Amino acid sequence: MLAQKNKIIWINLLHFYQPPTADNETIIEAVEKSYKRIISALKRNPQIKFTLNITGCLLDRLEILGYRELISDLKKMLADGQVELTGSAAFHPLLALLPDAEIIRQIKINEEILKKYFGEKFKAQGFFIPEAAYGIKAAKIIKKLEYNWIMLDEISADLKSNSLDSSRLYIDKNSDLKILFRQRRNSKKYAPQVIFKLISEAKEKIIITTTDAELYGLRHKDFSYAFEKLLKRPEIETLTASEYLAGLNKPKKIALRASSWESTEKELKNNLPYFLWHDKKNKIQGLLWQLTAAAIANINKYPKDQNYFWSRLHLDRGLASCTFWWASAHDFRLYGPLAWNPDEIEKGANELIKSVRALANPKTRQAKIKAEKLYIKIKQLIWRRHWRYYWLK
Repeated sequence: MLAQKNKIIWINLLHFYQPPTADNETIIEAVEKSYKRIISALKRNPQIKFTLNITGCLLDRLEILGYRELISDLKKMLADGQVELTGSAAFHPLLALLPDAEIIRQIKINEEILKKYFGEKFKAQGFFIPEAAYGIKAAKIIKKLEYNWIMLDEISADLKSNSLDSSRLYIDKNSDLKILFRQRRNSKKYAPQVIFKLISEAKEKIIITTTDAELYGLRHKDFSYAFEKLLKRPEIETLTASEYLAGLNKPKKIALRASSWESTEKELKNNLPYFLWHDKKNKIQGLLWQLTAAAIANINKYPKDQNYFWSRLHLDRGLASCTFWWASAHDFRLYGPLAWNPDEIEKGANELIKSVRALANPKTRQAKIKAEKLYIKIKQLIWRRHWRYYWLK
């Protein structure tokens, strides 16, 4: 597939997500500044097509907070073919680092939530892996659960990014999943500005962007309304990801690297594919993963516990990738502030320990004590590091 004369083909995948531990005010701000803006712009421009990933945990919160009209608008646009929705993991965990059963559970919960809001017959074609964190095990499970394609960053290809051909269909040789490769450079910028520049230069190109939906309003102040103006320009043609992939030919199976959409070549060379969430030198992250493993092992041992439901819910919420990301203390320099927030780390740790605490079986006593020791270490390390190194930075 090549861009038609005087046309720029834009494939835009927007990721709608707020952590399961987010307070109501945080979600309301994202809705009012970004989500409503995107949906409203699409309603006014029915010729524009986007692919959306909306995590199950966020959909439930939107319903609880009274945003039923927003969900209804999405349902109508889905029925009209203006948007397509992807599958994902309900609570946004790093799938590549979870046991098979947890991966399957997270995906199936998300499927049930999507069916609740968009109809019992709804089935997504594509799949959004949280943080675009590719791993062979997770990819094979995604394929087994009957998804057709995944979105990955260009760095996941075991090729130089400039050798990727946007008119060619790439297939993961390990899972047989089709791959939508997002263009990192364009996705790291504000896409409307990128495309307006191409229009001014009379260039024809295929643009593939994947960003957080919050970029449109909450994180980027678009005072000139470039987004809304762009959607009305005759030079652009938009396709859903599935439509774009269906139009490609010359299929080529390629090897993919364990990686994420934030991975660097240096990290991959050092065998750190998920560096921001699991740095072997990061003591807080190490302890969090130990607590995660303990919570998973504990709940699997007592599936008939009278408090299993609550223990399970806390564990699902505690698996969210944000907890580990905020513990990275990574300095993004030009792309954002220091990835450090002790309160957010603590929220995730609290969910994990509550999962262990919730089980009622007396036989869990020793497991509880062991988990509490881990939890105390995490809390101490978080706040010691915060006050000594990161406070006021």
